This record gives sequence, C-alpha cells and structure tokens, in this order.
Amino acid sequence: MRVAEIASEMLDGSIHYIEGAIELASLRFEVGLAEDDCDFIAFSGVASEVDHLPIGAPRQYWSKISLEQHEPEIQQSIKWAKNVSLSECKSLVARFSA
Repeated sequence: MRVAEIASEMLDGSIHYIEGAIELASLRFEVGLAEDDCDFIAFSGVASEVDHLPIGAPRQYWSKISLEQHEPEIQQSIKWAKNVSLSECKSLVARFSA
C-alpha cells in the first residue's frame, strides 16, 4: 500500500522526510480512517507547520536566494518533524505493510 511505501522511504531517507509527511497527510482520507487517527494526525500537523516553506515541486518557482535563505529553517523543520512523527511513521509501516 502507498502509505507503507511512503513511510518506509521516509525512514530510510530515500524521500525527503517533509515531502513524505505532506503526502501522508493527504492520503489519510484515501485510506478510510477517522480524521483524528493517531498516526495520521501527526503528519497533518507537520504539513500545516511547513506549508510556507519551499518544499517539493514548488521549489522550482523560488529564487536561488530565497531557497538559500529558507534552507536553515527547512533543516530545522526536518529535525522537528522527525521528533514529533517518527514513531507514527514506524507505526504506519507496521499497520499498512502487506
């Protein structure tokens, strides 16, 4: 299932942790769980906190200077996101692995 795939890739570093968190937040409605599911809610919080940062596809529209200026905040946000959602990420792998 896509949830387990994304969460696994977040854990092994093959995708950007915050990009994965944003994608997991959007997938919570597709898997048919309650809106307040304890694992998915962490990623909704992460997505909400970083929506002002140039992450993922929107980076292409930001200037090099702006990207450089935001990079320290992005790195700090990655550390924070892992701190608040790493156990939930592991839980999603366990719950949604086939």
